[in-house]
Amino acid sequence: MEDGALKILVVDDETLARQRLAALIEELGSPYQMVGEAANGEEALQQFKEQGADLVLMDIRMPGMDGLEAARRLAESDRPPAVIFTTAYEEHALQAFESSAQDYLLKPVRRERLLTALQRSQRVTRSQLTSTNVEQRQAPKLHASYRGGLRTVPLDQVIYLRADSKYVMARHEEGELLLEESLKGLQERYGDWLLRIHRNALVVRRHLVGLEKGSDGIPRVILRGCDETLEVSRRHLPEVRRVLRGEG
Repeated sequence: MEDGALKILVVDDETLARQRLAALIEELGSPYQMVGEAANGEEALQQFKEQGADLVLMDIRMPGMDGLEAARRLAESDRPPAVIFTTAYEEHALQAFESSAQDYLLKPVRRERLLTALQRSQRVTRSQLTSTNVEQRQAPKLHASYRGGLRTVPLDQVIYLRADSKYVMARHEEGELLLEESLKGLQERYGDWLLRIHRNALVVRRHLVGLEKGSDGIPRVILRGCDETLEVSRRHLPEVRRVLRGEG
């Protein structure tokens, strides 16, 4: 394996489609390197578990587990790969964009378009590295009155913060905590750690893994370590997408 290579896993139920992508990746050369292939979502998850990848080129429509579900599962990994969807159906582009994917490619995939998407994914990888460096700094601590005493929770263990009447509720890995400080004050103090998704909610950036569209058509964020999804307002949606693409 080359040092500094962008390791790519190709997932498609059509053998010819996998072969075409493999040929394009080989043609592009360093730093792009195909490290495996899979014919469906289940195989993709197994391949990723066994050997890892920096990026997954994923077909959307596949028998068994489709690409959208596989991407959601990958997003829950400790070190999730960037995902670029490939599809022959233009109407699936919106689904791809609203999911945790970084980009999508229409089949037949063109060399120039593939290169643009891969270059974009490299920016995401660098952004993830920067985010990791932020996380490696000692996390600030939130303090709150709790059962007559003082409870302290490191911010990297908090998943999101939501305004609740005159308090702010901090959802963390072990439960909930009520804070007396405002969302605005928390965001101003811990801007490197927090991202505004709604006028009444902030999420901790390290837990943000993707976007999905709810049954009501409203976009919601997917958060690591949390079964709940949170609504994203139209005003804050562009910034959330930008952060997920690694540009913020």
